[in-house]
Amino acid sequence: MALNPTAEALLAAVHASPRAVAAHDKSTWVALFTADAEVNDPVGARPHVGRAAIERFWDTFIGPNGIAFDVDRDLVGGRAVVRDLYIETTMSTGATVRVPMHLRYDLAEVDGAWKIVRLAAHWEFAAMVTQLMLRTGVRGLTAAVKLGPQLIANQGVGGMFGMLRAVRSVGRTGKKAVTQLFSAAAATDIGRVRALLDDSTALQLPAGSTVSAEEFTNRTRNMRWDKLIAAGRTVSVSVELEGARGVAFVDFATGGHRIDAVTVFLDETA
Repeated sequence: MALNPTAEALLAAVHASPRAVAAHDKSTWVALFTADAEVNDPVGARPHVGRAAIERFWDTFIGPNGIAFDVDRDLVGGRAVVRDLYIETTMSTGATVRVPMHLRYDLAEVDGAWKIVRLAAHWEFAAMVTQLMLRTGVRGLTAAVKLGPQLIANQGVGGMFGMLRAVRSVGRTGKKAVTQLFSAAAATDIGRVRALLDDSTALQLPAGSTVSAEEFTNRTRNMRWDKLIAAGRTVSVSVELEGARGVAFVDFATGGHRIDAVTVFLDETA
């Protein structure tokens, strides 16, 4: 199935981001965002809001490094694009880390051009730090030592503590809850699904289309999933449903492990 013109335009706007990163073109990259945009990278850290903050984000995390995008697939739902991918970052010291990730871009049309309103990068901060510190040797340790002063210089002490908020997430408990929900749904165990959710849980399958718990269970029969990522209050998951690949975002309530929402983006071209 061919993509509609809006989907093509959204994808074009999103694809401009890694091109600018690869070219180390800061001004082009920053111009992809609206003036009041939010970069939440990683989800769980304090967001970078507005043009000046996004410029400082570039100076801290993108400009000094080499970043390569290894994209498995792009998904479009409404005015959002989700990328299922790995990102490989080579630090200035030569240390390289490869991080599993789900990226969500929410976009808006501004003066006839599509701009990014919010970029949400779902990846596990603690796992990346462990990979950097333990698997890349002296180069990784040196990169970690350099990052702290660099972060403070660009974003202040508050920025450093804001980044460290990403250490906390729903973690293994959240992943276990998602596995239980998806297992029950795949087995069409509607009673178990209802027990794991409540009447206030928002279910979208696909993104933008609200469904009931019963409908969600029927449509996810025999669903497969892998690549669970816990970032902040969300677990993102790569899924396969009736031959279509996608990404599900499972949001948890603040301060607990009640599931607030499940949003599934599916491949339009499947």
